[in-house]
Amino acid sequence: IRFCDWSSDVCSSDLNLLNMSRLESGFIKPKIDWCDISELVYDTVKKIEENKITQKISININPNLPLVKTDKWLLGQIIYNLLNNASLYTKPASIINVIAVIHTDILQLIIEDNGNGFPPEEIENVFDKFYRLKYSRAGGTGLGLSIVKGFTEVLKGNVSLENIATGGARFTIEIPCETSYLKVSS
Repeated sequence: IRFCDWSSDVCSSDLNLLNMSRLESGFIKPKIDWCDISELVYDTVKKIEENKITQKISININPNLPLVKTDKWLLGQIIYNLLNNASLYTKPASIINVIAVIHTDILQLIIEDNGNGFPPEEIENVFDKFYRLKYSRAGGTGLGLSIVKGFTEVLKGNVSLENIATGGARFTIEIPCETSYLKVSS
């Protein structure tokens, strides 16, 4: 059962609280099916851009990327939360890159920006529930990145964060998945 559409106008803090509650209760079970990652990324970027963001999003996905077996809704929420986080905490006109590649049976998604990055001493805590950076602006629940981690783990994957030497932050999501180069007709 999917209670909310992450792309709707539902208050994101309410949705984050609901999602965290569902994660903690073990209620979230992945619904695995074939997914076109390129289509999912473009649809998610479109939803973020509907929020009138000022950042530029660049997508780098090989058009011949195979289909993957995963939970499209959970993966869409992961991407949405990371893009939303980047759009909230980078300066206007920053660049957010979305990269997707397949390494044998691992889907790797990279979302990076050219913002200020994270204070190095706080990186290990950013995925903790209710954690907010010491000098972050008011608002938010501190759940967005912990939900990213939780949903990634539900998909038996992992997520990591690092600062980029030239400036900005890079989130890397790796999820094991079955692939197929046969495109499913719609």
